[in-house]
Amino acid sequence: MKNSIPCRAVASGRRLVHSLIAILAIGALTGCACTKGEKHHNKEAKQARLMAKAKVSRADAEKTALAKAPNGTIKEGELEKEKGKLIWSFDITTPDTKDITEVNVDAITGDVVSVEKEAAESETKEAAGKKAKDKD
Repeated sequence: MKNSIPCRAVASGRRLVHSLIAILAIGALTGCACTKGEKHHNKEAKQARLMAKAKVSRADAEKTALAKAPNGTIKEGELEKEKGKLIWSFDITTPDTKDITEVNVDAITGDVVSVEKEAAESETKEAAGKKAKDKD
């Protein structure tokens, strides 16, 4: 008789392999869920750290930004670090155009750092890129 593995041993080995695969799959799915939650928590923690460093309130920065875009309405605003500076960044719409005016206000001094006009199409692409980055 050749060296053969009894049928029970083969069946037991297969069950073990299937169990390991199931455990790995569950672990991978659980890991994905935790990672998304952790990223959300990390983003909130990062914002809290930035807010603690800001000397200029969001309300004051909004007033400064709106002065650079008369009749404008703030579409979106965030506190971020850009080129080593802590800034309030605002996207402002105005009734006479579809373009977006982006105004950056220094969150330490309250000075306007930059004012840029962006075409509505490029702003849409930028927002989509940001969302994709946030999901990663």
